[in-house]
Amino acid sequence: MSAVAQPIVDLRRALIDPASSFGSPDDVVRNPQLTVSRKIEILCHWAYDTAELSVAEEEGMGGGESADMSAVLKALDEITDTHVHSSAPTKQAGFCVTEPHHAA
Repeated sequence: MSAVAQPIVDLRRALIDPASSFGSPDDVVRNPQLTVSRKIEILCHWAYDTAELSVAEEEGMGGGESADMSAVLKALDEITDTHVHSSAPTKQAGFCVTEPHHAA
């Protein structure tokens, strides 16, 4: 049985619309083609998109489907330290990404 090759990631598309390039945030973490920095960048874009869609839905402007924010934050937490905080006066939560985890 041969391994199935992953398609080449279109980085520009992945940064603009991560959900169109990956099935889940965990797929970003597991992708061997991406550096840790790129994974963090893509997941941060995904978190932003998820927050924006959540606010749009709350305001009655449905905007499509996105990953659950907890799935995005869980994926980020696998590769870096994240700290979620409130960023008033907006409805979106903010977060800080610090150093990537290093393999021991």
